Amino acid sequence: MAYEFITTEKRGNVLLVTMNRPEVYNAIHGPMHDEMSQCWDDFAADPDLWVAVLTGAGDKAFTAGNDLKHTAQGGKGPVSTNGFAGLSSRFDLEKPIIAAVNGFAMGGGFETALSCDIIIASDQATFALPEVKVGFFAAASGVQRLSRYIGRLAAQELMFTGRKIDATEALALGCVNAVVPHGELLDAAMEKAQEIASVSPSSVKATKRVLNSMNVAEGLPESNEYSREVIQDLMKTEDFKEGVNAFVEKRKPNWVNR
Repeated sequence: MAYEFITTEKRGNVLLVTMNRPEVYNAIHGPMHDEMSQCWDDFAADPDLWVAVLTGAGDKAFTAGNDLKHTAQGGKGPVSTNGFAGLSSRFDLEKPIIAAVNGFAMGGGFETALSCDIIIASDQATFALPEVKVGFFAAASGVQRLSRYIGRLAAQELMFTGRKIDATEALALGCVNAVVPHGELLDAAMEKAQEIASVSPSSVKATKRVLNSMNVAEGLPESNEYSREVIQDLMKTEDFKEGVNAFVEKRKPNWVNR
């Protein structure tokens, strides 16, 4: 099907998905969430597609995450229940997705990459969960996934400060699988996708089915749901309103702790 906010391209058994709102650094709003959710549904249902690569349009951003301006203006939220980018709360997809992080992956952008199975980063990529700087927290599985992947102690420092890390530090921490020269990123991601596509797709699906069951057994769906409950409480605070308004108005927030 045709999409407005993403593009898709079939390359043999590999699906290339590009988040395509470069004018807002590929920030994801409600309608784009729904398009991505449908895209992953279609990917799952197509027996000729075995692996996907997800990237962002342009050279600056994988995705800036949640479109706060859209949120502040009361824009339409997502209908999909599969989580951020149609991925963060999806535990039934048995085909691997490779994130090709071509620029900054901020907030929900980092969470989107963490919701993929393999992360390959450009040497120009940067990562952060900066939600605490604007009155949010990493409620789209960032708290859970980052602490699982790199260890709780290192993850807590990143989540409590919201600081940025470059691709080199991300690799050292274990946030990404590989870092490649910027101009070679898509080729590297497609090469890895073809490497996966060269083995038994049935075996890969079986492997991911067990990995999905491990996430369920570890309580990731319930913890994600709890994150949604907590952020609903957070949205009632003065600090939440101040954070969003300060971001839109491009000024320093005035926190009041209530």
